[in-house]
Amino acid sequence: MASFRNVYTSLMLVIAKSTDKELARQVSYLKAENQILRSRLPKRLSLTQREKNRLVRFAKNLGSALNELATIVHPSTIRRWIREDSGKKGKQQPKKGRPRTAEDIEKLILKLAKDTGWGYTRILGELKKLGIESVTRNTVKNILKRNGYETGPERGPGTWDEFLKRHAATMWQCDFFSKKIVSKTGLRDVFVLVFLHVETRRVFITPATYKPDQEWMVEQAEEFIRHTESEKLPCKILMHDNDGKYSQPFLDTFKNKKIETRRTAIRSPNTVAFVERFVQTIKQECLDHFIVFGEKHMSLLCSEFTEHYHQERPHQGLENGLIEKSQSKARSNPAPSADTIWLSEIRCNERLGGLLKSYSRRAA
Repeated sequence: MASFRNVYTSLMLVIAKSTDKELARQVSYLKAENQILRSRLPKRLSLTQREKNRLVRFAKNLGSALNELATIVHPSTIRRWIREDSGKKGKQQPKKGRPRTAEDIEKLILKLAKDTGWGYTRILGELKKLGIESVTRNTVKNILKRNGYETGPERGPGTWDEFLKRHAATMWQCDFFSKKIVSKTGLRDVFVLVFLHVETRRVFITPATYKPDQEWMVEQAEEFIRHTESEKLPCKILMHDNDGKYSQPFLDTFKNKKIETRRTAIRSPNTVAFVERFVQTIKQECLDHFIVFGEKHMSLLCSEFTEHYHQERPHQGLENGLIEKSQSKARSNPAPSADTIWLSEIRCNERLGGLLKSYSRRAA
């Protein structure tokens, strides 16, 4: 501390003996040195009240020079501290008026807004119905504003999640995927078209083809429609991306059955995320493990995986349940819960040479 006082005293003596030009050069040097030191420190510094008071004391009479000298905090921040210190801002008087709304009532108002999308007038009516008479129209309005909710009712189409929940039972998504396979003429791309039902996650996979031309596309559209009718899985909306293979005759096939086709926006794969995720799953869990020889081999692999996917594979989106509950022995005759289980009771079912595995209990 004594050494610091000596340095400070020496600095003051130098400044006192200097001319204006020398002072300007010394200030320039100190600014450069300060910038170097400041660059070694974090971008944001937390100051104590004592440190703030020191800055205010020295900054009060600097005027516009503060703009160039201040580096620890923004000049406007220091000026605000000066105003507060000078009492220009004044002490805030305690607010008078209605007491703050009870926390439980505020939580209820926010819950109603989140769950229903109602405006403040409709929420106020619901509160009155529940016997809450102490809340005014403006109180509800201010609570909604303060928490980022619209004060009026939601009248637009809603969010994408809301749209999916509303139409999941009748919505399908479709997507192409391809794989290079070994053919008589060398490596070729083979194509498969997948349809996925959003609510149940059930899929319909077309046979593989080298040439997904217009005629083939229309044929698969007709086959898919027959499949939905036989499985009693209604289709009113079909989502698809911007692939050029979705030709007008293909789309007209659905239009003739009063099925609405919706093309996704460019570069927005999330709008068909469910079928995109299935494509990733079948590739990672099945197709990437095989060298495929021809269309029939590809179709066989897809067919085997589809059965496994429907009957044996738990799905997180269905709370780890099976898609075909009614066809699954494990679901029609659920095993009793137990804290322990004997390995001898477990049976492993295999497909595709053991690549796809599922487990069940042996019948008693």
